[in-house]
Amino acid sequence: MAKYSLKTRSPKPAVDLQRDLNPQQRAVVEAPAGKILVLAGAGTGKTRTLTYRVAKLVAGGCQPERIMLVTFTNRAAREMVHRVESLLTIDMRRSASGTFHHVGNRILRRYGEAVGLGPDFGILDPEDARDLMGSVVSELGMAVLTSKRFPDARVLTKIASQAAGMLGTIPAVIERRFTRFLDLVAPIDKVLADFKERKRRLNMVDFDDLLSYWLELLRDPKHASVAEQLRGQWDHMLVDEYQDINVLQGAIIDEMARDHGSLTCVGDDAQSIYSFRGADFSQIYDFRIRHKEAQVLPLTINYRSTPQILSLANRSIARNREQHPKELTAVRKPGATPALIPLRDVIQQGELVAQRVLELHHEQSLPLRKMAVLYRNHAHSLELQVELTRRNIPFAVRSGVRFFEQRHIKDVVAYLRARENPRDALAWLRLLRLWPGIGNRTAERVASVLAGEFDAFGRRLPVPAGPPAPVPEVLAAESKQAKGRAKDALVTLAKLFDRLLEAGGRNPGRAIEIIVHEHYADYAERSFENADARKEDLDNLANYAGRWEDATEFLSELALIEGISAENVVMGDEPDDKLVLSTIHQAKGLEWPVVFVLWLVDGRFPSSQALRANAELEEERRLFYVATTRAEDDLYLLYPTIEEGRRGPTTVLRPSRFLTELDHDPPVYERWEIEEVPPEEEG
Repeated sequence: MAKYSLKTRSPKPAVDLQRDLNPQQRAVVEAPAGKILVLAGAGTGKTRTLTYRVAKLVAGGCQPERIMLVTFTNRAAREMVHRVESLLTIDMRRSASGTFHHVGNRILRRYGEAVGLGPDFGILDPEDARDLMGSVVSELGMAVLTSKRFPDARVLTKIASQAAGMLGTIPAVIERRFTRFLDLVAPIDKVLADFKERKRRLNMVDFDDLLSYWLELLRDPKHASVAEQLRGQWDHMLVDEYQDINVLQGAIIDEMARDHGSLTCVGDDAQSIYSFRGADFSQIYDFRIRHKEAQVLPLTINYRSTPQILSLANRSIARNREQHPKELTAVRKPGATPALIPLRDVIQQGELVAQRVLELHHEQSLPLRKMAVLYRNHAHSLELQVELTRRNIPFAVRSGVRFFEQRHIKDVVAYLRARENPRDALAWLRLLRLWPGIGNRTAERVASVLAGEFDAFGRRLPVPAGPPAPVPEVLAAESKQAKGRAKDALVTLAKLFDRLLEAGGRNPGRAIEIIVHEHYADYAERSFENADARKEDLDNLANYAGRWEDATEFLSELALIEGISAENVVMGDEPDDKLVLSTIHQAKGLEWPVVFVLWLVDGRFPSSQALRANAELEEERRLFYVATTRAEDDLYLLYPTIEEGRRGPTTVLRPSRFLTELDHDPPVYERWEIEEVPPEEEG
């Protein structure tokens, strides 16, 4: 048999490290294999650095399939791999790159039989998982499951997910993060245990199982031979966005790198802001405790922001006690000093943003998409969205919907619509379906009766009947035809409408308070994983609605706001040129030349909940740091000074402590004094 020798040659990188990287970046790229924590500050080129480190490993002789690169999005992994391919002109598709779940899926396809999975196992997407959870709940038949307070499938899957991510028990997770269900621990635990068993029988996994089974393969002594094979397949492990990992992901990383010891983790503890999603700050903060021999290398040379913006951000984050200290330095030339702008109230706050955006757009030819308005909570943009719509300034809400188009807002507004116009069948259909036991058929029947489409004998009328009977009477009569939970729901709903018709007069703000207190707060608790944020939105809606004395006027205003397209008066450079509105969480990783930050008031930002514990307050300060470091050229920090009470005196608002703690020499912001110009003096 003839033999042919194939010579493998390591590719030479077509790069110049001296030219392409700064000294800090080169130190990371050229560091010898080992445990390394790279503290990559905002705008310091972490993706570039990580890409070059992978390229250096491959150029040094490591085969691509011996490298595992884990990121939080498959897109980020593809971009990094593509950059490496461009640098080295080599095919990197054999590398294990992608999200934790993407890599976990590949591993379980090969080794899943060890944990009872067939190689053809299916993966439940979030909607499928909720459907299966709902099926488990309905089949258990436990009396407590019919309680109006028992969490629905969406919340149950969230509890299960957080337990998996924290490596904790269901009771421990409920005690820590879902205290409203403390008296339901036993039945919830039973439901989730049955859910897990059902998945096994169906040969199905959800996203969390992809990681839980991966860790089980590494840790369970029964799978020692599989664990040895897994650890032996890769020589280097690199992890991006390390500050966002949870306990489960951290355990997988440490186990996978246990033997080869080449682990590069890149992240920024100052941008760890996702604890509500299960991210565990201690993973990056305690890295040197778990890996005592590890190197810690900083990236602090910032290419994004002006020195003035970085001075403010550095001074703010320095107040945090639990952190890896670092200070960003700018390579850009000096620019404008950040502006601190106290406003009379939230209405004036919206007016200032709208006016300043138009000035920058028209006078400096800055496209709208180059400007962003950031806020702590989506509800903080309510008045601004109204003002932008009135001025026909097109805007896009990043990774979300406009305030008045959100599900929970529309749900509560449906009550007002039904109270003001009992013949509004669409409003009735929406609100009736919110009640346990009322299905589509019952909702359609009751809505039709209330809309006056049928007579007393159920015959369809050619035209709507005369004035309908009082709503509570109709609901009470309909309850006599219903059974089970639907009957109880209609009786309770009749009493609620009694209250709505007699309490609070015509004021829509008071009516919204009653709706939330009597029904929707409970509905939100068992239906939404972010129930607290939804209730805060509704509190803001009640405040906003309280400015109208008559509910009909308020509903007319909402209809007009939702009906205006805001596309013709201000035309951008491109059809999709729109001002960006975003929560700070959604803005992480992005940047704009101009950034406005709203509602910098104690109790709003930082949130009132964060004021109770130092760990939560420090995360809020990190969130403020993320907001400020999104700005490249201009940063505007805004806060209202008074808030009109719906039924009480005007409240004087305190500026956020994140602002007052910056107020010392040398100054890092310039205070603006707002002067209102009467209409007759406007140019």
